[in-house]
Amino acid sequence: MEAMERIALFISGTGGNALNLLRACGEGRVPALPVVGVSSSARAAGVERLRAEGLPVEVVLRSAHPDDLAFSEACYAAAEAAGAGLICLCGWLKRLEVPPRWEGRILNIHPGLLPEFGGPGMYGMHVHRAVLEAGARESGCTVHEVDNVYDHGRIVDQARVPVLPGDTPEDLQKRVYAQEMALYPRALAAHLAARGR
Repeated sequence: MEAMERIALFISGTGGNALNLLRACGEGRVPALPVVGVSSSARAAGVERLRAEGLPVEVVLRSAHPDDLAFSEACYAAAEAAGAGLICLCGWLKRLEVPPRWEGRILNIHPGLLPEFGGPGMYGMHVHRAVLEAGARESGCTVHEVDNVYDHGRIVDQARVPVLPGDTPEDLQKRVYAQEMALYPRALAAHLAARGR
């Protein structure tokens, strides 16, 4: 039997999506083994949350590197040192330059329906505000492969939620986040199956 894919979980904040994937793997819903967390912030709440679950976490600061490429390579070095063959971005907020060796091996979850409501500055509550301001009738979340254009790579899967009358950005965020918890493990499992893992 082929060994399970080893994955790295990249975080910048609370680590909710990373913990969700960690548990999905532990319960056997996703045939992968998380081997390391990488955080772009030493103060991110997700650092201690992941460590409490037994996952080692490396902190890689953008400010410690001269440019995006050097920062990206330091992040990949942390993943590669742990033997990871796939990276899952879980609320990651820093730009990564994707070299050829990592093409098709980085996934991200975005709190909106791409290709709309994506691009620079479109993250977290900014997305939900934009959806409401646009008068959209539905929103949702998207898991996609990461390339060198923000929120651009091949879409793996999406989940949709209705926008309800009177929704605040916070209301919409809660509804979308609930779908993220179901979508990311499902999309990761599908991505692994498509790669023959």
